Amino acid sequence: MLREELPKIITDTLPGPKASEIIERRKKATPSAIRCVYPCVIKRGEGAMIEDVDGNYFLDWVGGVGVLNMGYSKPEVVEAVTEQAQRFFHSMFNITTHEGYVALAEKMNEIAPVKGEVKKTFFTNSGAEADENAVKIAKAFTKRPNIIVFTGAFHGRTALTMAMTSKKSYAVGMGPFPDGVYRAPYPYLYRKPEGMTEEEAINFYLKKLNDVFEEASPAEYVAAIVLEPLQGEGGFIPAPIEWVKAVRKICDEKGIMLVVDEVQSGFCRTGKMFASCYWAEAGCAPDILATAKSIAAGVPLSAIVAREEIMESVPGGVIGGTFGGNALACASALKVIDIMEKEDFAGKAMTIGNKLRDRFNGLKEELPVIGDIRGLGAMIGIEFVKDPVTKEPNTELVTKLVQYCANHGLLIENAGTYLNVVRFLAPLVITDEQLEAGMKILEDGIRELS
Repeated sequence: MLREELPKIITDTLPGPKASEIIERRKKATPSAIRCVYPCVIKRGEGAMIEDVDGNYFLDWVGGVGVLNMGYSKPEVVEAVTEQAQRFFHSMFNITTHEGYVALAEKMNEIAPVKGEVKKTFFTNSGAEADENAVKIAKAFTKRPNIIVFTGAFHGRTALTMAMTSKKSYAVGMGPFPDGVYRAPYPYLYRKPEGMTEEEAINFYLKKLNDVFEEASPAEYVAAIVLEPLQGEGGFIPAPIEWVKAVRKICDEKGIMLVVDEVQSGFCRTGKMFASCYWAEAGCAPDILATAKSIAAGVPLSAIVAREEIMESVPGGVIGGTFGGNALACASALKVIDIMEKEDFAGKAMTIGNKLRDRFNGLKEELPVIGDIRGLGAMIGIEFVKDPVTKEPNTELVTKLVQYCANHGLLIENAGTYLNVVRFLAPLVITDEQLEAGMKILEDGIRELS
């Protein structure tokens, strides 16, 4: 079966002849702004493996950029979606109630680590929609206009979420952006100010956050502080828990909603169902959670969860939409969560992450281009530098490494402000043999290119 295979390239060149033809058709039919640097055209996928149209096998460590924690074509999920499709595809929740939406909302209320005993959930289609709706809810509850976001953040490509996103290469020529979005430095401890201890750096970043209230928006006008518990596009940077505790305290003191963007980090990727479960265990749970990507194994769906008093502050008609909570997506998500809980996907993530850390931490002394290895669970980032002392980003190496790995049957993706981080987002159903094969391809690439 494909799900048990290892990387194997059988064509003389990549892309192969059939893939080349389709890629040429792509160039003529679709915008070049939607880039793709990978030399393969998928025919089918199972587990963590892709077979392309030319018969090459690729091990996928990108997983649709965090969408496929459950892997490709999980039979039980396929069965659940098929069963739903045989009854009906869609029924707008504003018009007719369907039980799948209600059951999934009940399940999300049970597992989401937000503050409050009684919670409510509603569904949209994408991560950007979830983030934007989380902000709308925070504004409705607080009656305040502004939000604070962070350097390195990625929240989406709608008008508001482009403003929230730090890297403006995602928003070239798209201004002016919505007002009321202010930015503070995110605690990037690998690149903290020189000479500071971690404790001193955390205090430094907290001061910078408090400076926003003095220099940009008074606290009484801030509806929400929005952050990723582990930055995705920003370079797989975990928020230090002591910093999160302090941010939670600031929010409590100033009446600000703490909104967690778990679009990429949710659904067992970090060794918990949500990365903010770590926050809840430390006594600093968020007020509002936005999540998407792996929620439904590839069927478009996103969710927003908050305690009842926050949700019920929203005026009628302000939230909702035609496709939010689509019946096929809800059926998929219910089965995904059931499997993840029964088969301990959070434990799988911890095992995978520990193997990755052990392997590449062991190479740091030998290969000084490896600057930092960080993350939570199986959400691991490896940052590459030209010099371990100056920490000058090694973007060129990572660019070449992406192509090297693809040519050897492994799909990896870059991240980070300087695009010098390799991020690990492989499906959590990856086999031990596939994980070893992928690590060897990556290690061989690092050795050869550095």
